[in-house]
Amino acid sequence: MRIYFDNASTTPLLPAVKDAMKAVIDDCYGNPSSIHLHGRKARIIVEEARKVIARILNASTGEIFFTSGATEANNMVLMASVRDLGVQRIISTNVEHHCILHMLDHLEQTSGTKVEYLKVDGQGHIKLETLAQLLKQDDAKTLVSVMHVNNELGTQTDITAVSKLCQEHGALFHSDTAQSVGKIPIDLQEIKINFLCGASHKFFGPKGVGFVYINGDNMIKPLFHGGDQERGMRSGTENIYGIAGMSKALELALIEMDDRKKKITELRDYFIGKLRTELEDIKINSPDSSLHNILSVSFPESSKSEMLMMNLDIMGISASSGSACSSGVENDSHVLEAIGHDPKRKTVRFSFSHMNTLEEVDYVVDKLKSISAVAV
Repeated sequence: MRIYFDNASTTPLLPAVKDAMKAVIDDCYGNPSSIHLHGRKARIIVEEARKVIARILNASTGEIFFTSGATEANNMVLMASVRDLGVQRIISTNVEHHCILHMLDHLEQTSGTKVEYLKVDGQGHIKLETLAQLLKQDDAKTLVSVMHVNNELGTQTDITAVSKLCQEHGALFHSDTAQSVGKIPIDLQEIKINFLCGASHKFFGPKGVGFVYINGDNMIKPLFHGGDQERGMRSGTENIYGIAGMSKALELALIEMDDRKKKITELRDYFIGKLRTELEDIKINSPDSSLHNILSVSFPESSKSEMLMMNLDIMGISASSGSACSSGVENDSHVLEAIGHDPKRKTVRFSFSHMNTLEEVDYVVDKLKSISAVAV
């Protein structure tokens, strides 16, 4: 028996997505830039996918650009905002994904960009009043880069409130929505966001493909140079199989969003109840308001908990550690450090999908009891 509780890391391809990709692989091998029939067929697939994503986000098709994933999209936005839009200061948080944090380090070192970090509370929330104060303090052109949902804790940021603050103070707003797209609604006509990024493999689509939304009022120059693909914004022959799979996956995510959320929430709540009933000294790091599919759980220090992740894997359970190993020394991740987590405790991030079952939860809790040495 193998149980997959690591859906925040990546998700499996849904059968319908595989079928959509296979149809394109079998019947459409033309280059979308070619003007002959094969090329035109490929171009139609790309543009139909763009329409789907634009419709789901309530954006214009001209504001959606395909990328290799969220890392490329986020890097493109941050670098180009400094290079092309005159951004001199970026306000972000200390719990962002490394594709944001590492690019911010790079911009500080190479362009002299001023970077300021919002600290978070014990559940990963930023303080909006602190953001407002920072925006007031400096007249330099500013970009606020705040993720919608934290990938380790599931903590949700009120991006509507952040957007309003940015508008009040004339700042640009960028959000990494890799964990939220396809799971909770995002309406870009209701929320003013200048840049938004997503990745297909987070919502049951293929790996190696994603998108960036660039508001039409803030056009930037390309990160790559070559052909005129993506209206000159992103050179390189389009990944038509991946793009077709991504649009199908996001379309299904929208149709099934409420049903998936209901099932996952019930499963997550059941898991929390079992953990608290059958194990001692369990700490839930994720806030009650966290995204329904992510649950960060902290276990007390013990001789058995030292090998917790390895033992889970041996027992057929795939989950993620809340730690990052460096040179053989295990330390808390930057997210856990930011919320003041006790590094002696061992953290596991369990992340669920609508394909998981209550029986799988029972199995996982039973195995945790046998290896954590904190069973009731």
